[in-house]
Amino acid sequence: MKYAALLSGGKDSCYNLLHCFKNGHQLIVAASLGPEQGKEELDSYMYQTVGQDAIELVAQALGVPLIRRVIRGTAIEQGAEYGERKALPDDQNIIVGDETEDMYALLLDVKSRFPEVEAVSVGAILSNYQRVRVEHVCRRLSLTPLCYLWQRDQAELLSEIIDAGLEAILIKVAGIGLKTDHLGLNLSEVRPTLTTLNNLYGLHVCGEGGEYETFTLDSPLFQRRIRLLETERVVLADDKFATVAYLRIKNATLEAKDTPTTFDVPVPPLLSPSYEALVGYVRGACVDASPGAATQVVPTFSPNPVTGPTTRRMDKWVAFGNITSPIGPGEKVSLEDEVRSCFEILRSLLDQHSVQFSNIATMHVYIANMENFARVNEVYATFFGTSPPARACVAVDLPAACRLSLECIAYAENTRGDRRALHVQSMSYWAPANIGPYSQAIVVGDLVFVSGQIGMNPRSLSIPTPRSLPLEVALASQHVHRVVEVLRSSVGGGWMGSAMLNIFWYTRSVDALAVQSCTIIIQGSEVPSLHVVVKSLPKGALVEKQVLFHTGALTVAEHEENISSRTPFYDRGASIVHSPVSLD
Repeated sequence: MKYAALLSGGKDSCYNLLHCFKNGHQLIVAASLGPEQGKEELDSYMYQTVGQDAIELVAQALGVPLIRRVIRGTAIEQGAEYGERKALPDDQNIIVGDETEDMYALLLDVKSRFPEVEAVSVGAILSNYQRVRVEHVCRRLSLTPLCYLWQRDQAELLSEIIDAGLEAILIKVAGIGLKTDHLGLNLSEVRPTLTTLNNLYGLHVCGEGGEYETFTLDSPLFQRRIRLLETERVVLADDKFATVAYLRIKNATLEAKDTPTTFDVPVPPLLSPSYEALVGYVRGACVDASPGAATQVVPTFSPNPVTGPTTRRMDKWVAFGNITSPIGPGEKVSLEDEVRSCFEILRSLLDQHSVQFSNIATMHVYIANMENFARVNEVYATFFGTSPPARACVAVDLPAACRLSLECIAYAENTRGDRRALHVQSMSYWAPANIGPYSQAIVVGDLVFVSGQIGMNPRSLSIPTPRSLPLEVALASQHVHRVVEVLRSSVGGGWMGSAMLNIFWYTRSVDALAVQSCTIIIQGSEVPSLHVVVKSLPKGALVEKQVLFHTGALTVAEHEENISSRTPFYDRGASIVHSPVSLD
């Protein structure tokens, strides 16, 4: 894809460009936000503002035009989400005066001048705050965020940046143990200090806690190198433990360099070692399957045949099932109108229980033909705003003339914070961006609903070829694990937790029987699991894994405190390969 670089001048925004190049994307233009004339440093939640006095040189070194805009807004919305959960037009789903809208205006300008731009390079490593807002802007502008540093191990990443030949200096310090003397030092010089401070105080070695900022002088992508001619140290807070100071660039120039014709950057392996081992376990289960397994027929799943919607309420939880559009014999209705009809029926049921679409935690979408996946998603998306529900979408046999059936679980929230989401829309090496209008996971109270994960390669959003059930099982399981790990460390995290239920969706009976035989190995423990055979899965996947997780925390109402020491135990029961579960 042709893309624009969100450029701060720092190491992260510049190093991500190397990975964009590695993945075949073409840099067209750079874009940058900075303070107004006369201001050098803003206390921005979103943007690095030091080094803006030389940002033009970075773009010139890259050989691309630069579009700049002044930061006018402030951090008005400081929560984990940005925008409304209700379905609103894009021009209404904004926070007027927020600094995020400055980025929207910047990228809108980029698109108007360079309509061929399809994607945006983003240097976010750890910040959900930054990622969520960039993705919100990109969605409104139909741009794909390219975020290849997201969730990378920081020590490993710092080494890669240095080894790649990217030369960056510290231009601001604001962390314990960092002094004005560190300003102007390059990353290779200061790495031992950063490592020591990490061991002593937990300092983020890539500066993700705001401990330091950098300015890039050279990169394998630079056609010329930046040379600083005159700088000045500016001290904002002279503290013996955590000095806050930055380097003002008063004069700099570009100088010729020997530009390498080729370069390479390491790409994280598709599977971590533990999930690479899982491939072997599942492959062994396929080989060791009983002789009759290949011919044993497991009936495919169909939704509950009960006529009409079903509803069940337990305290603040409400489950809705078997929601279909009433289509009379011979009646001609477009697929889009059928989807809208299903959602209007669901809306009336939600109203009866004083909940809304924004209260839905998870959904099952059953469609008669997976070829309609994109068309269903297009209408589905119009009923949700920011942080849509977790979801699984599978193709099943539906009653005649019926092309869609819905199930969902909603929670009557007291406050917005009762429901938290992980909604990642960026391309990365971490786990797949959502391929539909759903969040990777929704956390409600002590429950975590993880969306169905298929075995896609995150960097391409494609199923690896040649097709391999063991590889797809390992990838789907790794994706679930990584989603949960991000939740543990950020979105309402601080817990350990355990899986309560796994649902494995398959398209072939033999696969269901093979994986079911080694489920304990896949999970690492005995977790109740359903193995369900359906007609087809998104992208032609062989398996999809969906998980209901428990944080392990228990809220005690009298004291309003959380206890996170609950340990799960499981009672072994019958092995079920196919079960048409009803919500009523």
